[in-house]
Amino acid sequence: MFRRASKMLAALVLTAAATLVGATVGASPAYADGCYTWGRTLQQGASGEDVRQLQIRVAGYPGYNAQLAIDGVFGPATRSAVIRFQQAYGLAADGVAGPNTFNRIYALQDNDCTPVNFSYAELNKCNSNWSGGAVSAATARANALVSMWKLQALRHALGSQSIRVTSGFRSYSCNSAVGGASNSRHLYGDGVDLGAGPHTLCRLAQQARYHGFRQILGPGYPGHNDHTHVAAVGGWSAPSCGM
Repeated sequence: MFRRASKMLAALVLTAAATLVGATVGASPAYADGCYTWGRTLQQGASGEDVRQLQIRVAGYPGYNAQLAIDGVFGPATRSAVIRFQQAYGLAADGVAGPNTFNRIYALQDNDCTPVNFSYAELNKCNSNWSGGAVSAATARANALVSMWKLQALRHALGSQSIRVTSGFRSYSCNSAVGGASNSRHLYGDGVDLGAGPHTLCRLAQQARYHGFRQILGPGYPGHNDHTHVAAVGGWSAPSCGM
């Protein structure tokens, strides 16, 4: 907790310093941590691994009923997602990712690239190596990382109150043991079940529509009255929530 607070403070200090000296985007180095460091300003037309890494972090800001492609190409959809991210955190919303935007991302992530409020352990209570699902272990883990950044955006939109994860990645054996659907998105690493907490299941389902989840199943859908399920692929059904 102390490390996270220190990272946040450092990022805020550097952002304020850049503002005070009238720094332009790309004029000063951004604060970095142990995960990933961006070395250039990114804007529409750019491409590469640094763009893909940015897309992962802003995957939760695609807009209503939309999903951002994680393809390493900075197109109009990525620009819009960056703008929404910047707006959410009180930054100049110009759609250009420079030091201030990167500093905010650095403050939001841990050294393993997960957002500070979620972890790989939370997203995988099945096994230790992400194996045995419908995709390779590496793909399942990568899918879970994108889901975590979407959850971080959802959490922020809901007042930065905690979100309780009850289930994430499942191997076929884990999925069978809990009676999961044979085509469950949990097998792919991007399916996440959320339990009630500071927010009702319906509130979680309704807000999730804005944060890149194309599958949302909640109260009123068979077998989902005790949790809200979100994932990257599928449709929405939560009749008790008006969805």
